[in-house]
Amino acid sequence: MKTAIIFGFDELEQVASQLLEAYPDDRIFYFKGELGAGKTTLIKSLCNLLGVSEGLSSPTFSIINEYETADKKIVYHADLYRLKNIDEAKAIGLDEYLNSGNYCFIEWPELIESYFDGVSIEIFKVNEMSRKLVSFKTRD
Repeated sequence: MKTAIIFGFDELEQVASQLLEAYPDDRIFYFKGELGAGKTTLIKSLCNLLGVSEGLSSPTFSIINEYETADKKIVYHADLYRLKNIDEAKAIGLDEYLNSGNYCFIEWPELIESYFDGVSIEIFKVNEMSRKLVSFKTRD
């Protein structure tokens, strides 16, 4: 299933809600887009909808952040930008996170997306305030 949405930053929560509704059984979401496209910002909106209230930040240097929702569920947010190959992903135990059954939001997923089924979300900058979002299941 493919979905295309044009959104402004003021509509992020609505877009996040539509994504969760469109893929209710999926827990792995891959986010692609150029630097500054809004990957982390969209993930923050998704986490807020899932009940994460603690401060969310980009895991660029930590690689994986773990958040807890109000109902004690875990959400993982990973940024794989700095990883060089699949062996580095395995070394940090990424497969354990992805197989946990918890929500996993992965930025820069190119190294791993062929190994795990999920939802791929591509974000394209239309202009400074608008984005085009295309989402689809990696395997149907």
